[in-house]
Amino acid sequence: MKDTEVLLREHVENLGRCGDVVRVKPGFARNYLLPQRLAVTANEDNKKMVERRRVRLEAEEAAMAADIAKRVELLASVALTTVEKADENGHLYGSVTAARIAELLAAAGHAFEERDVRLEKPLKAVGSHEVEIHVHGDQSATITLEITAEA
Repeated sequence: MKDTEVLLREHVENLGRCGDVVRVKPGFARNYLLPQRLAVTANEDNKKMVERRRVRLEAEEAAMAADIAKRVELLASVALTTVEKADENGHLYGSVTAARIAELLAAAGHAFEERDVRLEKPLKAVGSHEVEIHVHGDQSATITLEITAEA
């Protein structure tokens, strides 16, 4: 069966980006891409229309990427401190969890949710710890968390 050429109006994962002309099976185009308005038939009028849309999308993506890079750079300089109850060996009676780190970030003026804090396991020792914070997509920043024992 002959493939159909369509012009993508949106970014479609594993297929292409906005403005790309791609060859797909007719059923995929007829049953998914065209009804979902993800693609249009590849003709000159549609190419002009999609080109304008692609330029606008690229400008939005560039602005978003600049904002994300700024947030990553700002977070990289963050150092948090917390005072927790600990024994004489430096082991915490409780632990510092992702929720607690999110609270500390919010108190420092950086709004992140608990799910954005990447901890393999809760922190249970006094000292300096590196904590990864998910910003967006595959972008993340590393902050320093200093845990001190309560006097």
